[in-house]
Amino acid sequence: MDTIHIVEKFEKCVYLVLMLLLMVVLIVTLLDLVLLLNTSIGSFVEGAFLSPIELTNVFAAVLLVLIGVELLDTLKVYFRENSIHVEIVMLLAIIAVARKVLLVDPISAKMNGIEYGFELMGIGVIVVGLAAGYYLVKKAGITFGPGGLRKSGE
Repeated sequence: MDTIHIVEKFEKCVYLVLMLLLMVVLIVTLLDLVLLLNTSIGSFVEGAFLSPIELTNVFAAVLLVLIGVELLDTLKVYFRENSIHVEIVMLLAIIAVARKVLLVDPISAKMNGIEYGFELMGIGVIVVGLAAGYYLVKKAGITFGPGGLRKSGE
């Protein structure tokens, strides 16, 4: 058995363990979302509207589950095809930045107006860059595999 074959088998085992661990994390995160929704809906039924903070927490938890699912999908595709679909990774990054935008809280971070403005401008630059990159990758259909970068279908 040559060394390359052993390394490839080891990589497959690592990806399998990562997928199993990520599934456990996703189950725990999903249960946390269910408990959060139960608490939020319980307060809504009692006549109190959901506060903006509660809504933000619910949306952030939903996006966290979505990030986990997309990450699992990325690992699954790599495990099956031995290639990384760049568009999935870009989409994952866009979702993560969207989650960050929801969670930006200048009060708890003790930021003044200028610092908050610079943080929002920085996030805006990242969003525009990721969106442009996603558009270009989607248009080109690029994936990354053992042979390097290639267009989908090659």
